[in-house]
Amino acid sequence: MTAGLTAVGALLGLVRDQILAGYFGAGAETDAFLVAWTVPEFASTLLIEDAMALILVPAFSRALARRSSSLFGDPVRALVRGTLPRLTLAVGVVAAILVAAAPLIVGALAPGLPDPGLAIDCTRLTGTCVLTFALVGYCSAALRAHGSFLPPATIYVAYNAGIIGTILLLREPWGVRSAAAGVAVGGILMVLVQAPSLIRELRARPVPVREPESLTPPSTGEGRILVLGLIAPVVAFSLSRQSQTLIERFLASPLPAGAISHLNYAQKVAQMPMILSLMLCTVSFPVVARALAAGEKEAARRRVERDLLLAAVVVLVGASTVIAAAPRIVELLFERGEFTRTDTVATAAVMRVYALGLLGQTMVGALVRCYFSAARPLWYPAAAMAAGLVTTAAAGVPGAHYWGAVGIAAANALGITLTAVLLLRGAHRQAVPVHVDRLGEGLLRLATAGAWATGAGWLCQLAIGPAALAVAVAGLVVIGVFLVFIACAAKAPEIPPLPRSASRRTPHARRHRAEPSAAEAAPVDEAAPVGGDVPLDHGHR
Repeated sequence: MTAGLTAVGALLGLVRDQILAGYFGAGAETDAFLVAWTVPEFASTLLIEDAMALILVPAFSRALARRSSSLFGDPVRALVRGTLPRLTLAVGVVAAILVAAAPLIVGALAPGLPDPGLAIDCTRLTGTCVLTFALVGYCSAALRAHGSFLPPATIYVAYNAGIIGTILLLREPWGVRSAAAGVAVGGILMVLVQAPSLIRELRARPVPVREPESLTPPSTGEGRILVLGLIAPVVAFSLSRQSQTLIERFLASPLPAGAISHLNYAQKVAQMPMILSLMLCTVSFPVVARALAAGEKEAARRRVERDLLLAAVVVLVGASTVIAAAPRIVELLFERGEFTRTDTVATAAVMRVYALGLLGQTMVGALVRCYFSAARPLWYPAAAMAAGLVTTAAAGVPGAHYWGAVGIAAANALGITLTAVLLLRGAHRQAVPVHVDRLGEGLLRLATAGAWATGAGWLCQLAIGPAALAVAVAGLVVIGVFLVFIACAAKAPEIPPLPRSASRRTPHARRHRAEPSAAEAAPVDEAAPVGGDVPLDHGHR
């Protein structure tokens, strides 16, 4: 279900980008909106995808692990009472500051923009998403820790539907500002699709009867989850990761009109394989966190290594298809209305270069969970991300000067790949001690298979006329060659079957929701790992 809803959300994102390209093209007006689009991009990474999840999923997992033995109320409800009001107040203030400081933000992000006034209006509309995205991220983390994955999987369906509907309704009077208003509407819809489920989860179990007042309650450290020393490393990592987009748009703003748009369209399409691959890690992250809370490090390590290899397979197949058929993909998706053949050529060139960094992007998103699963304040991921960011900036300046948007994309791929290597090298010393050498060898062999598949897909689509058929042929050839190479290569990495991985969670969820009391009361050592994975039939202990 998560895979299907993630795919629907990604497809709606493509429809959204197609509408933007068809109505507004890839010129100065779209560039102005995309500068404002930096706010929701930044906020979604910080508040939904990375920082909020990396902080709150382990926190809720520990609260759930203590629930059955707590004598002083429900630790989960105590965590919500101690964090949600503070979070709402803090991000509400930040949202108000962003709206008021929109002129300064636009001037800092894109000093060479030809129409800053339009970008300022759009930024004021998109700035409201900081509050809604924070609530979305909070609900998503809490629900995933409870084993409820369906509502969080629907958020991007609601988000993109809100943007598309608002554009269609308000395009005539508002122009591209309608897309910015759609961001605000989509943020509200994301909250609405999750809030009822979270309320039901919190009401589902009665609060344990309190002991006499003479007893001393345990530490309320979970209620102080927003303490700076705990969240600062996670926030620093997330800010550094998303700052790559800031560097790209800063470097692209002095380039000819349309450069920011070409970078945006190329990035959105190229990153679709990464989004689907990281879905595996998103679903398993709460399971890994609960395994660590129960002291099952070996089971957590096996789960993480399996997920890394599966994610690499998905992203490499997608990246190979993107590189092999980039012009045909852009032609199929965007070449209509105001989006011309020249825009197709420019976007395809950028997209091919972006795809070179997709494996690095995926490994960064997956490996960082090894560092933050135990919710310890680790600074190494932020330092690795900062090193990649410096590399992106240093390579991007000459890259933009000599090769324009393509040079900026190359700098992005170089920086994120360096970060992935640094995180992989340090992973064996963290909460989930993965076998770095074996994993690195497996990733190298998968990348080699991807290179062969890319060449085969590119050759096969050259002589095909219709864009849709060319893309389909390239994709099928890439998948076939990739699988043949993996099957025939010596010492090929062992890839667990994806259907088995995808189907295991549903029975656990059913048992967990049907028999919560028995699951919560189950001792930690009663269940053994199934098939070498994290024991998914453990309840919240």
